[in-house]
Amino acid sequence: MRSAPADETTRDRILSAAVLRFAREGFGASVRSIAGDAGVSPALVIHHFGTKDELHAECDERVLAEIRATKSATIDEITSGQGILHRFANADEYAPMLGYVLRSLQSGGPVGRAFIEQMIEDAVGYTKHGIEAGLIKPSRDERARARYLVLSALGALTLELSLDPSRDPRDIGGTVRSFLATGYLPMIELYTQGVFTTRRMLDDYLLYVPDPPDDAAAEPASD
Repeated sequence: MRSAPADETTRDRILSAAVLRFAREGFGASVRSIAGDAGVSPALVIHHFGTKDELHAECDERVLAEIRATKSATIDEITSGQGILHRFANADEYAPMLGYVLRSLQSGGPVGRAFIEQMIEDAVGYTKHGIEAGLIKPSRDERARARYLVLSALGALTLELSLDPSRDPRDIGGTVRSFLATGYLPMIELYTQGVFTTRRMLDDYLLYVPDPPDDAAAEPASD
């Protein structure tokens, strides 16, 4: 999350501490540990939020608001292929928020779902831009392709974080940068060269599946 303002209220300080603690430990983190991080008593946390579940819900809202604000600030980056994940990876101030999102992905929370849906929308947008520029081949189902690519990338990143977890959410930016560094070569090879030397598998598959909805597809360019 961004640095707290000097006049941050006690309630805001608790929220900031909770986002950091949830990013570090997951949503099983105790109210006592959050209170300690915020420099208040557990009773004061309960006074402000009622229950840990309600605190969790307010953290979700705060992170979703940050995501929306970040999206608004990165439209130009998105159209050039630099999506929200790249911004998070390259700005340490966003690393705790990304850690929170990844925890939410692991737990199936609303923040994780909203983050994925936003990334899919972004991918559809800059893929369309790439097609219009002649850099990307059209797909029979643009949204399905964008969804697959986003889920593949986030799934791999989530596994990377699970296999090599960091105790400090501020190190998540480094984890993401490391993931991108090791993953870019195979990703670019797949995108530019493909895997198979023939399209036989695709042709066989297309014999047995219905055409996608009209609004989902553009006729792909022939090989």
